[in-house]
Amino acid sequence: MKILYVDLLYDYGVKSRGFNYIGQLGFKASFERLGHVVEAFYYDDYLRRTDELQIELIRVADVVRPDLIFFCLFQDQFSVKTLQDLSSRYVTMNWFGDDQWRFDAFTKYYASSFTWCITTDKFSIPRYKQLGQNNIIHSQWAAIDDSTRFDITPPNYEYDVSFVGGYHPYRAWFLSRLSKSGLNVRVFGNGWPTGPLSNEEMTALFKKTKINLNISNSASFDVRYLLSSTKSLMSALRASKSSPQVKARNFEIPYYGGFQLSDYVPHLEEYFSIGTEVVCYSSPDEAIAWINYYLRNDVEREAIRLRGTQKARCYHAYSNRIEKIFEILA
Repeated sequence: MKILYVDLLYDYGVKSRGFNYIGQLGFKASFERLGHVVEAFYYDDYLRRTDELQIELIRVADVVRPDLIFFCLFQDQFSVKTLQDLSSRYVTMNWFGDDQWRFDAFTKYYASSFTWCITTDKFSIPRYKQLGQNNIIHSQWAAIDDSTRFDITPPNYEYDVSFVGGYHPYRAWFLSRLSKSGLNVRVFGNGWPTGPLSNEEMTALFKKTKINLNISNSASFDVRYLLSSTKSLMSALRASKSSPQVKARNFEIPYYGGFQLSDYVPHLEEYFSIGTEVVCYSSPDEAIAWINYYLRNDVEREAIRLRGTQKARCYHAYSNRIEKIFEILA
């Protein structure tokens, strides 16, 4: 199959943030790994030139004449008219990865303009059908494939606890609670003093850390957080992300050999057995308790880590997701 892959080359289209690793090493590389021919159309340079973007994408599509145009829409850069024009002549598909909080503000305006839609939110499927879009596939975020064989020997740990993710007021408050309890958490990501890690550094960190935290960046209505500052209250009230969701990090941590302590998000149990492959918390206090427990109980922690890693490496890479999507298309 010949695929025209339409996405951003850089994270959020900003070169200083580094490559869009999920797009490059997740989606595009999975297409190629499964034997498809991929032509990439990156629209970073057109984010402020959307009129030119419509013309150029149609031109490229007509030159490539793909069997499938696979989109990862960012915002409203592509017009409905352009998408409908392409869908009238080619098979088109878009990855809608944030329908839990973005369906009403974004997805519903574009869903009917594609031949196929992919959603990571099963609760949104009836809403697609209400729009008349019946070609809807439920999939999920995943980990970027790593062809190297996983080493099951115990890691040489460098850190007790770490967190990788962009700055968010709730995350800062959450981590401050852990710090006040006496825990030393290494924090990496855009907006933090230490800055972000490369993809290679991040995946290596997961296995070098005894406990890898996963903290949602959706709005939190924990009263203690809301009352911690006026900024926290206003941030929660204005937040567009009001619903937690399964994200790539839930799969990346175990796939690359890390023990994961995650906030509970709906449907996580459909991918991992909670308590035996991943451990979940519902508050900072519970997270503190679990961290202290698993720092003391190495054998139990290692057993959970290995089970989680085995599950992730068998079922939760992007090639697994793309393969199932193409089975449906066939």
